[in-house]
Formats: sequence, structure tokens, C-alpha cells
Amino acid sequence: MSTFDYIVVGGGSGGAVMATRLSEIKDARVLLLEAGPEDKAFWITPPMGYPMLFTNPKVNWMFETEPEPELNDRRMYQPRGKVLGGSSAINGMLYIRGHPEDYDGWRQMGNTGWGWDDVLPYFKKAEDNTRGADDLHGTGGPLRVSDQAGGNEVADAIVEAACEAGLPRNPDFNGPWQEGAGYFQTTTKDRRRHSTARAYLNPVRGRANLTVITEAQTTRVLTDGRRATGVEYKRRGQIETVTLSDRGEVVLSAGSFGSPQILLQSGIGPGEHLADRGVPVVHDLMGVGENLRDHFYCSLMFRCKKPVTINELANSPIKQVIAGAQYVLMKRGPLASNGIFAGVFAKSSPDKHRPDIQINTNMWTVGSRTKSGMKAHPFPGFTMSPVHLDPRSTGTIRLNSTDPTAPPEIKMNFFRDPVDRATMVRAVKLVRHIASQPALSGYVEHEIAPGSEHATDAEIEAWLRGAAIANLHPVGTCQMGPDPATGAVVDERLRVHGMTGLRVVDGSMMPRLPSGNTNAPIIMVAEKAADMMKADRKEPAHV
Repeated sequence: MSTFDYIVVGGGSGGAVMATRLSEIKDARVLLLEAGPEDKAFWITPPMGYPMLFTNPKVNWMFETEPEPELNDRRMYQPRGKVLGGSSAINGMLYIRGHPEDYDGWRQMGNTGWGWDDVLPYFKKAEDNTRGADDLHGTGGPLRVSDQAGGNEVADAIVEAACEAGLPRNPDFNGPWQEGAGYFQTTTKDRRRHSTARAYLNPVRGRANLTVITEAQTTRVLTDGRRATGVEYKRRGQIETVTLSDRGEVVLSAGSFGSPQILLQSGIGPGEHLADRGVPVVHDLMGVGENLRDHFYCSLMFRCKKPVTINELANSPIKQVIAGAQYVLMKRGPLASNGIFAGVFAKSSPDKHRPDIQINTNMWTVGSRTKSGMKAHPFPGFTMSPVHLDPRSTGTIRLNSTDPTAPPEIKMNFFRDPVDRATMVRAVKLVRHIASQPALSGYVEHEIAPGSEHATDAEIEAWLRGAAIANLHPVGTCQMGPDPATGAVVDERLRVHGMTGLRVVDGSMMPRLPSGNTNAPIIMVAEKAADMMKADRKEPAHV
């Protein structure tokens, strides 16, 4: 039986960072357990490859929610990375930090050390921004942040149209202000995806004190009383165990679905639920699996007057061969970018003091979407997708089975709060207002979805109930906070309340959603957590 000082569970956006940084401690033995394989799948590399990964069970957990009561009882598809790099290996690669007030809000909730001024150094530490270093950006970090290759005239027109609609032009969504229209940066390097596996882990795989085991699904944390003593995992049909050194720690970085599931399977969570599932209670911690939050969005699709979108590529085998050759031989062409060039951050109503809507633009339209894939319309088209950045509705993660390898029960409870419903209706109207501006008159032939038949607020809301989906940014299920009696699972140093030698470092620790894509914030969290753990290594163990 092997013994380690740190066992990191999950090699994704947070876990790959944690394993890399903790293995910088030369006298510490570090183990990284990843349920998925090495990141060798071809479509991980080209930026336009991610639609192929969203439905690939070899690198994707392919979760589904329970039927959503407010969304016509639809089940929401929830792809999550199951590969080294985790969801940073299958996502859309947008680099968005969120709004500074997001983090000041965390601090105001009692989480000392998590305000904007506290976290900014860790965003900068992670970053190697091709635009250079300044007060807000870093260079020399592991994670390459780049402007996109090429461009698209429809994306340019959308930026102009948003400005015509009254929004400011914004040269940097991670700059001094967030509101406005502009162009996204991405986590790409030399026109290749730069996941945390490739940015952090791969360069240090040769370290003698770092062990990486793939295809190893953690089933539970081993405990002695309320102290973590190791981990049990399943690999190739066999149950294996690894143990901690006397002052070692387990770090759960299995994501907002995986980390609470592992805690519950380990007997750490709401006692009544554990008893219902026949799991012996190690620690009755009410907040585990609660507070599930995700951004919520819909897609307004427009038929384009010009053949300048990805739809033409998706419907032409000849163009696909040409695009593939361009990318393989020269790292150029449509596959060299993610197709999400431009975006908008806006307020859904004048009374908002900061943006609560993010509009992503895709240079394609989807005619059909299933777990087996997406099919583009047989004509040119583009999409503008408004995302609600601060939804009030919350859900839960629960054990769905006594089988520790079975997926958890996921209830998002989207659209439950009337404020969320009203915000999304206003967001649809905002997109339509932008689409009606002169700059887009040469591109918009007509609106495909929701279509002119959905005009009133009630009609738009009815369409949203049947069409809106999760934005795939789940957080909050092991939320950080000072008081476990109010639902907190981890403290400000990400130690599980009431336990010793156990931390959670991933998006599940976020008490509230950041205002944007979550990959960059999770990497920041891991950078900060690693520094805290290095500091704590010199102090007595937490009790």
C-alpha cells in the first residue's frame, strides 16, 4: 500500500494545478488520481474541436440532470471533462475572470482573503498573456492566454451593432471594466488548446515526487474518526487504496458534481440523506451537495445572408477535408479558433449597477442537438446566446445509487425564481435589439429561433421553458463560508469543516457564481489554495 503526503483527486482545471504546485515541495510525495485517460484524443488540440468532445464518452462524463420542473420536465445535458485537464480539455476555452465585485462579495460573506485584491495576484500568477503584463495581467505563468486566430466579419458586425445599441466598446473583458462589446481571449497556445494538463502538468510529469494515475475513479475518502487517512479508487475493475502520511492531506478537485458525490460516499454530508442511502455517517455536514448554481442561457439563431459562417463547413465534406489539412499542416483555417470571437457584457435593465448578462456569439446555428452530437442547419447562420450571470435558483447533488461509480442525482431547479425568468426575457429582448441595428442589416436574413411568433413576454418565457439550457458552469456544492450551520462546507482555507486532512479545491467551493466562464476562476482558486497549503505545511495540522 503506497503512502503520500498529498492525494489530489481529479486532474482537471483545479486538480492539475494543485498536483503541479504541491509537487514543487521537494520533500512531499504527491499523487494525482484522474478517472479519465491521458489527454491524447485528437479533438482536444484544435480549438474548434470542442463540439466533438461534448459527446465523446471516452473523455466526458456525459451527465444528465433530473427532469427540470420549470423547463417542461426536460433533462439538462451536463458534459464534464473525464480526462487529464478535466473540463479545461473539452470546454470552449474562453478566458473570463468575472467581475471584481464577485470576489469582494465572497469576502463580505465572511471569507477572509478572497476579495478582488486578494485573488488578483493569483490570476496574474497563472497567466502568460500574449498582450503583455500590466497592473491586471501577467506574463510568464503556465497558462497561455491569447487573442484568437483569424476572425469573422459577422463577429465584427455584432460588435459594431452592440455599440450602435448604446454599449461601449471594450478592448479587454478582464480589464478595468467589464461592460461592453469586444473580443474574447482564449486559453490557447500556438493555436492549440492550452488545458491545465498541458499548461501545468505535462511539463512536470518527470518529477520524482509526483505520481499520476489515470483511469482511476475515486470512490471514497478513507477516514479514522474525522481525519482523512487515504483514498479508495477503482481502476480497471480492481479496488485499490492509498494512504496519507501522518500529516498528509486529501484534496478533492473532482468538480462541482464529483467532489460532493465523493464526500457523500465517504459519509460526509447531510446525515438524513446518508442514512436514507445506507451510508454510515462520519460527519453530519448539512451543506454538502447544496447550493448548486449554474449560469443559464438560450440561443437566438439567425439565418445569415452571406456564406461566411461555420455552417457551410459543417455541411461540406470537401470543406472539412480542406480545413483539416489547413490545421494539421499549418495550424490555420477554421479549426484554429473556437468560433466564439465576439461577445457582450450588458445590464438587463437600467437599474443594474453592473452587467448581469453575457452574450456569446457562435458562427453557426444548431438544427438539432442530442447526446450523440449536434447538426448544423443546411444554410449559413449565426447565434447570439445571452447568459444570465447571477441566477437566484439553486439545486442539489445527491447520491442516486449505492454504486459509487454511478452518476449522482443532479437537480438544477433552473427558472424556479421569478427574477430569473424576468431577467432572461429581458435578455432575449436585448439580443433582438442588437440584431436590429444597421451594422447587422447586411447579415441578418431572419430570426430562426425563437422566431417572430414569440413576441410577448409570455411567449418568450414559454419558448425559454422549452429551449433554454445550462451553460455548463456548475459551482457551489461544497461552498466556502465561516459557519457550517448556515451551509458552509469548507472554510476560507478550503478545509472541510469538522474534518482534518481534507480540502476541496475546485468550482464547488464558490459560494456564488463569478460573472463569466468559470475555468479561469477555478485555476485562480487552485493557485491560491496551493500557496495556502504550502504555508500550512509549516504549521500544526487543522482540527
